[in-house]
Amino acid sequence: MSNDTQRNPPQAEYQSIYSSLRSIIRRAPVTVGIDASVRQGLEAMEQNGVGSVIVLDRDSAVPRGVFTLPDLLRRVALRDNDLERPIAEVMTRDLVTALADTAAYQAAATMARNGIRHIVVVDDQGRLVGVVSQNDLFALHRAGVKEIGAEIRSAHDIAVLRESAQQIRRLAVALLSQGVGAEALTHIVSTLNDLLTGRVIELTRERFDLPDVNWCWIALGSEGRLEQTLSTDQDNGLIFENPAGVDSAALRARFLPFARAVNEALDECGFPLCRGEIMAGNPKWCLSLEEWQNRFQAWIREAEAEALLNAAIFFDFRPLHGDQQLAARLRAGLGKSSRGARLFLRQMASNALECQPPLGIIRDFVYDDTRKYGHTIDLKMYGSRPFVDAARIFALANGVTETGTSQRLRAVAKKLSFGSDDVDAVVDGFHFILLLRLRCQLRLGDDAALANRVDPDELNELDRYILKEAFRQARKLQSRLQLDYRL
Repeated sequence: MSNDTQRNPPQAEYQSIYSSLRSIIRRAPVTVGIDASVRQGLEAMEQNGVGSVIVLDRDSAVPRGVFTLPDLLRRVALRDNDLERPIAEVMTRDLVTALADTAAYQAAATMARNGIRHIVVVDDQGRLVGVVSQNDLFALHRAGVKEIGAEIRSAHDIAVLRESAQQIRRLAVALLSQGVGAEALTHIVSTLNDLLTGRVIELTRERFDLPDVNWCWIALGSEGRLEQTLSTDQDNGLIFENPAGVDSAALRARFLPFARAVNEALDECGFPLCRGEIMAGNPKWCLSLEEWQNRFQAWIREAEAEALLNAAIFFDFRPLHGDQQLAARLRAGLGKSSRGARLFLRQMASNALECQPPLGIIRDFVYDDTRKYGHTIDLKMYGSRPFVDAARIFALANGVTETGTSQRLRAVAKKLSFGSDDVDAVVDGFHFILLLRLRCQLRLGDDAALANRVDPDELNELDRYILKEAFRQARKLQSRLQLDYRL
């Protein structure tokens, strides 16, 4: 999609977070001259039903300040100032402005950095154009999701989808900058990535003569849990139906070139190939339903180190494209096999407990002491993983079919005798760590090695405290695992 600064302002129904600020201004700004009194400013606010007024230099139309209701309270009412006092003496002078051709998502980041709810829009001569509020931008985020989705659905080649993938990332950055919560943000990102992956599959399928059997592309790992962040690679597989008398190896041979082409196209769109080759283009993960069922049962029966590692990835699967009934049948079989597999679950719990939240006895946190990553904490390994692992085990043990970590925890809360406040605290702790990971990824860009690491000393006092409490919630889950499985 072309940048809005290079085209005419779009019509309202096409506005999104990529639109220019000029195009989304809803109404003419309420202004008074710099020589106006406080009373005149209040009268203008009352007549127009607004909570602030821009103070203008009448000759140049350049904004010199803003007068708000908080200014009235702090600088007039509490100081017994006269309402006839010049408004210029009590207004806020340090205006945060943006050029009219600035994209909305860039303005959102500016608001977040400065802790403000409105931004003054000016032209290249510094003259007032209008005011855009945080609420205006939130409305555009909803439109942005809709617009990106429409572009993905109508895409006819991978080049368009590559641009859509970049738009998804820009949307995520804008939402994160405006303070959207981790749960909502990761759900939006994962949903749009699902749509994009589905369209990649549809376009790729046109080039291949696939077998005339039902099949399903499944998402694994964080994508399977709807917990994708800004830094993620591919984890996927393929299930196909194997009619009686048909050789599954022959069917797989026909599916594999297609699956590899999908993996390569996704790589073009910014989803790197999995270094562990956990992808549908790998013959090990392009299987018939029966083969998948046998593979799952073997992992549960053997419960060896590799089986436990695979279970942590593959048991979080969900259908993404194709015949969802194949995935549903696989999920039903897994549920029956896992609920009574006490030894397997116990070994999964033991494995999960090896990754302890980094809380110290003497100091607040336990840091990575390596030279390369000294005085940092891996928030993916020691922050998110304890929650994810515990939620998976509880779900498998209790027949819960949800794949998302927070959904699993809420679903098993009653069965584990967790009160609503208890489970809310655990889920909030998980989401706070996920939010910190997103912030790190936004700040560090494509540096994958550092993308999930944080130095707690660089956090403010409140975030340090909440991080510590989040780790305590993870430890609480692990204590329950120890109790349930006598570890």
